[in-house]
Amino acid sequence: MATCAKVLIDGASNDLAFSYLMPEGNLFEEADKTEVAPGSRVLVPLRGREALGTVMALEEVDLDQLSYNLKPISKVVGDQPFLTPPLLKLADWIAGYYMSSTESVYRTMLPKPARGREEKSKKAKEVRLTQAGKQTDGVDKIPKTAKKQVEAYLHLYERDDHEIGVLLSEMTGSVGFGRSTISGLEDKGLVEVVDVIVDRDPTGDQIFIASQPLKLNPQQEVVLDQIKEVSGPDLEKPPKPILLYGVTGSGKTEVYMQAIQHVIEMGMGAIVLVPEIALTPQTANRFKQRFAEIQNEVAILHSNLSEGERHDEWKKVLDRKARIVIGARSAIFSPIDKLGLIVVDEEHENSYKQDINPRYQARDLAVVRGVLEKCPVVLGSATPSLESWKNVDIGKYELAKMEQRVDDRALPIIRILDMKLEARKQGGGLCILSSKLREAMQVRLDEGEQTILFLNRRGFSRSILCPECGYVADCKHCSTTMTFHQADDKLVCHICGFAQLPPRKCPECGSKAIVNSGFGTERVEEELRKMFQGARIARIDTDTMRKKNALRDTLDAFKAKKIDIIIGTQMIAKGLHFPNVTLVGMLNADTGLHIPDIRAGERTFQLLTQVAGRAGRGELEGEVYVQTYTPHHPAIQFGRHHDFIGFAEQEMEMRKMFGHPPYVHLMVVTARSKNQELAEFSLKNLHHKLKENLPEEISLTEPLPSPLVKSHDQWRFQVVMKAVKSKAIGRHVRSVMKTMTFPEEVIVTFDMDCYSMS
Repeated sequence: MATCAKVLIDGASNDLAFSYLMPEGNLFEEADKTEVAPGSRVLVPLRGREALGTVMALEEVDLDQLSYNLKPISKVVGDQPFLTPPLLKLADWIAGYYMSSTESVYRTMLPKPARGREEKSKKAKEVRLTQAGKQTDGVDKIPKTAKKQVEAYLHLYERDDHEIGVLLSEMTGSVGFGRSTISGLEDKGLVEVVDVIVDRDPTGDQIFIASQPLKLNPQQEVVLDQIKEVSGPDLEKPPKPILLYGVTGSGKTEVYMQAIQHVIEMGMGAIVLVPEIALTPQTANRFKQRFAEIQNEVAILHSNLSEGERHDEWKKVLDRKARIVIGARSAIFSPIDKLGLIVVDEEHENSYKQDINPRYQARDLAVVRGVLEKCPVVLGSATPSLESWKNVDIGKYELAKMEQRVDDRALPIIRILDMKLEARKQGGGLCILSSKLREAMQVRLDEGEQTILFLNRRGFSRSILCPECGYVADCKHCSTTMTFHQADDKLVCHICGFAQLPPRKCPECGSKAIVNSGFGTERVEEELRKMFQGARIARIDTDTMRKKNALRDTLDAFKAKKIDIIIGTQMIAKGLHFPNVTLVGMLNADTGLHIPDIRAGERTFQLLTQVAGRAGRGELEGEVYVQTYTPHHPAIQFGRHHDFIGFAEQEMEMRKMFGHPPYVHLMVVTARSKNQELAEFSLKNLHHKLKENLPEEISLTEPLPSPLVKSHDQWRFQVVMKAVKSKAIGRHVRSVMKTMTFPEEVIVTFDMDCYSMS
């Protein structure tokens, strides 16, 4: 019998796995050899070439019973497994639940630089004292005339720790010594220049001032005690997830930090998920300030980091140098050791759902990982998802409440403005700001207070159209209109990114009366600069925040009161804390309200509540103006009164009546191809097979074009499957797919618990 490694090959279809003999000798990149284990990344021979793969498991094989010879592993990447045992179990669960390949899950779990043939660490030259240089008489070996060498030597020698050197680039740069000076010290045997691995720290240019834990109010103390009761290294069974329903400004983040402090003191680690990259810098700063003594043990993971920074932060976690991880949805895959707590902030957010394969929901994965690692999971929100609310109702989750703001600050007053009436007052035409909101903004400017305006649509105008013949500028690659961006003088598709110059006259009828329809953040900014001359205005959206650290710098300037008004998209809608903001305006609450989506009302209510929560977080009271053309919609009215429970009750009743989530699971099956007829035919063929022997507990729609029928030059057709139990859907689909083949030009995807029907 021999111990062999079962290796899953990268990029292979159908999860191609082969057995290989364990490596002979030290094939590891690092000098300190460790055992090959499940989760190790390896290089193996495959069909005359070398391929990368991941060790799935170790198995005992009787070589004498084999009719072929097994080949040994060629090389092991890194000095330890990249995927921990709990992550391997989580990968199996993801592959089964979300109908994706295990290889694609492994690829998702690893940062891109860690998927190569060697680790992509950054190396640099460092100047260090030799043993001779560490002696007290070292300076005597330098001639008195070599003043620069004496200064350079003393710069190194007078450091507290002689074992730590100084980067050569720093010595020859900011410190000011020439390379010849360092070479002179090398010749005398006092210093050596060595290769070292340098961490690329995304917050390395910042200084963090330590903050102290705040005194908790009674509600916060109850919640913290509730978390502590189910925290610890030796739990017999996984605790129930805790849904923390806390109104905006109730101090949820402070509870998170004190709970994490408790976990750290027990020698364990924590993961904090935030929904938007925009929140990551501010959240990371607060945690680095609170844990200033161990700030190097706080790792940050999100897609705005460079590949090098992302790799180094991930490696810091893998090497057990970081015990706290903060990041967006992919941070749930952090290989943290002795995981003691997972926090999912703003757990209701759609951005936790990935829209490419594997289409996982990070909030749900947090719950699954909590079970696998027997650690508590805290799901926090002022507007919990109805899925989580139902789990509380059936006893699957525990509920914790914080229904008062810190220091008993009042929730902001929300005023609903009917824009139909406002449009009549202003004589028709485009109405961006109501007179009442404009007056309220002027008062804030006069008082030295700050305003946030929210509009979830970037660009200058929603579309370009011709009033003469009805022509609309559509994207030729997607079935959607193109948005006009005035600063770049381009029409841009917000689906595929295709851009072109805007027409100066109608391409259909030649009319020069072509007009801009609707408005986006760019146009709002232009109007604000005309209305409030002298006001300091900034716009936050993906168009203006392209440069690295642009978002962080803008938010820092706003916090320092160097900006009076911010107009932004969803990037500013949640989680941000600015005590001097006393006015928030929601310019168009109807943006996502009337789309064909069962969650439209829920999302609108959540967005309204979260945006309103940015006001009145300091000593001054806050006020919110919501501009809408449907003021009597339940989502608007319940949001006006900060009544989540009332909204949830009526929405859940409607969902139950019509058989919608969270009472059922939905899977959208989509066939897409550049060939429209082929995509449609493939889906109809799949639908026919799915309909055969369809279990009674599953309902299946007829094949139809997707709401977004064309995207990125691909035509899309779909069917929707619905059942109370997700396993029933998965079991039936897998049995059918075993008998199906599709043309190479057709891609079939499965989206379990879908968040978008498009």
